[in-house]
Amino acid sequence: MQILVSNDDGVQAPGIEALERALANLPGVTEVMVVAPDRNCSGASNSLTLENPLRTQTLANGYISVKGTPTDCVHLAINELLPQLPSLVVSGINAGANLGDDVIYSGTVAAATEGRFLGLPAIAVSQCAREPKHFATAAKVAAQVVAQLMKSPLESDQIINVNVPDLPFEQLKGFKVTRLGSRHRAEHMIRTTDPAGREIFWLGPPGEKADAGEGTDFHAIENGYVSITPIKVDLTAHRQLPALTEWASQLTLE
Repeated sequence: MQILVSNDDGVQAPGIEALERALANLPGVTEVMVVAPDRNCSGASNSLTLENPLRTQTLANGYISVKGTPTDCVHLAINELLPQLPSLVVSGINAGANLGDDVIYSGTVAAATEGRFLGLPAIAVSQCAREPKHFATAAKVAAQVVAQLMKSPLESDQIINVNVPDLPFEQLKGFKVTRLGSRHRAEHMIRTTDPAGREIFWLGPPGEKADAGEGTDFHAIENGYVSITPIKVDLTAHRQLPALTEWASQLTLE
């Protein structure tokens, strides 16, 4: 079994190294290929580079650095760089949570999504701390999730979003299958000036939790559990189709 690993924190990030080592030691895994951005691309979402060429560099440790987004990395790896199609795409370990609405913006989730778009099972793994201290915990969790997926494959239309509390492994309470929670509206932008006195803006902190009750990914993490959330690429609001059909029936081309 060959696994493709990518991330959005960059090819030099400690999380990707911990993930690669953990997966390489799994029985049945023959190779782990790492193809990741040459820099931090957090918040890149599913963006592709369209106006510039993608340049690659193979590092001394065998990792491949790409001057592009997380989505670029997975797309390029699967279509051009790997000698054979991998069995699985694993993205992470992200330094920071990807809970609730975060998945819309997350480059970590986007790398997994691109693997899913290209027909492969995909997992995104995040460590829930701004400056994680326990990447080894998330790496061990990721290895367990991959081992279970190898043993018992899931439906092909979903991405598995895994968030891990930043705790020693022995302090984890267990695993919870969760739904995405949600946040309140994000905080205001931070307005300041650059050294030349020109006005600039920084993205403010994310909004506080709005839907974080039992059953959500937020609740699981706050209570010491690993959160496992299935995500589907189909963004259609299926429940709204009948109401929208009735609403649209009043439209005419007059």
